[in-house]
Amino acid sequence: MPESVETSPGGKVAILWNQQVQTDRTIPNNKPDIIIRDNEKRTCILIDVAISGDRNVIEKEVEKILKYKDLTIEIQRMWNVKNKGDTSNNRGDWDYLKVIQKIREQHTRKT
Repeated sequence: MPESVETSPGGKVAILWNQQVQTDRTIPNNKPDIIIRDNEKRTCILIDVAISGDRNVIEKEVEKILKYKDLTIEIQRMWNVKNKGDTSNNRGDWDYLKVIQKIREQHTRKT
């Protein structure tokens, strides 16, 4: 089991494992699996790992993105960083409209 907080030499990157994020307002979902904070690039990546069947990948990804939406906004405000979300399949930036559009396209193709 890794340490709960790992910091690179010089403090450029911090990795928080299973840590609750202290926020100014109450946020129910404030404990993603992994947070990678790059102080040099001013970015933060929230990672929440999920193991789902092939049929549920997109559904699970959207669920995780929406689950941490409030935390993403709060971290951007408090830490003055740009957030990226990762639901363990490296999709990159959290763009809710694009994700919803992808879901619509996939369901349209299947019918």
